[in-house]
Amino acid sequence: MARKIFIWVAHPKAGSLCAALADAYQQGAEGKGAEVRRMDLADMRFDEAFEGYGPDAPELEPDLLAWQEGVAWADHLLIVHPYWWGAMPTRAKAVLDRALTSGFGFKYHRRGMGWDKLLTGRTADAVITSDTPPLLDTLLYRKPGRRVLKNQVLGFCGIRMRRLKQFGSVKLAAPEKIARWLDSAHEMGRSAA
Repeated sequence: MARKIFIWVAHPKAGSLCAALADAYQQGAEGKGAEVRRMDLADMRFDEAFEGYGPDAPELEPDLLAWQEGVAWADHLLIVHPYWWGAMPTRAKAVLDRALTSGFGFKYHRRGMGWDKLLTGRTADAVITSDTPPLLDTLLYRKPGRRVLKNQVLGFCGIRMRRLKQFGSVKLAAPEKIARWLDSAHEMGRSAA
């Protein structure tokens, strides 16, 4: 049976390097027979305002419901986003805040601190672009964006991180280096399939 992969390009601008990396990954995965669905943050429409969880939380807009559907459908996810101020862009984080809700991604137990991980059984890859060189991000900042995505977002919901790559420095990268990043994303897609 073909692997089902949901790709989410979590960059707010169309035509970004993140989108090109997702294209390469998708081509690699489809070339090995995977079935791929994709959403690009640049095309999503939803209210980014978020006042917290609770019974008065607003209904999810169609694009957020479609995002949930893509995650629920998939065996494997790819999230591609830029690294701005140590994290993903605000608009991408708003998707997680609004759509990765209790009852979908997790479910708290009625008593105590425990919770059920409702997306268990899925795996994920992530590609992060940054102007901060990955080694500097690791040594100086202790890779906060990578840790949060792996542990406090995906892991919290039961999704096991398979591969996480950070490409940088984007602003200093020669075309040859970007071509190598695209090749690496293509191979990640082939491997995921």
